[in-house]
Amino acid sequence: MRILGIDPGLVTTGFGVIDAEGAQLHYVASGTIRTAAVEIGQLPARLKLIFDGVSELKARYQPSCAAVEIVFVNVNPQSTLLLGQARGAAITALVAGQLEVSEYTALQMKKAIVGHGHARKEQIQEMVMRLLRLPGLPGKDAADALGLAICHAHAGSSFAAIAKAAPLSRRSHAQFKGGRTY
Repeated sequence: MRILGIDPGLVTTGFGVIDAEGAQLHYVASGTIRTAAVEIGQLPARLKLIFDGVSELKARYQPSCAAVEIVFVNVNPQSTLLLGQARGAAITALVAGQLEVSEYTALQMKKAIVGHGHARKEQIQEMVMRLLRLPGLPGKDAADALGLAICHAHAGSSFAAIAKAAPLSRRSHAQFKGGRTY
């Protein structure tokens, strides 16, 4: 199974491609899609670069599935919205290319790669290098994307089996507790 990992970002979107054969993982490629050449105020042009870049990756490496990081809420809501749009451009390119897309939080990826959810970028880089037997450290954005692909290789089949056995349903009881919905 060939997995394309995407770590979305408006300025730098990381990507990583691995082959998973059972428990064996093999590095294929990694890098970044950069939009810095486009002026900051040109959001549509930046989103198009991300869309086109992810589409090109899909065509070049022919992955069987993709793993994308779920956006977390930043302190700055405007930054969160912009990151969400970059993520949307990447997911749209994947889905337009007929790929199944799985989503993981940064916490899930860090736990899968390093063993705890508060790992620093340098720890992720080091573990990705070791897990894939790379000759050197990958860049931070590429390491995150490779980490997402590794996370999916290890956890994707388990999550799919759980979802098939017990489909998720919306809770219909106790939706209000202490004035909050959950």
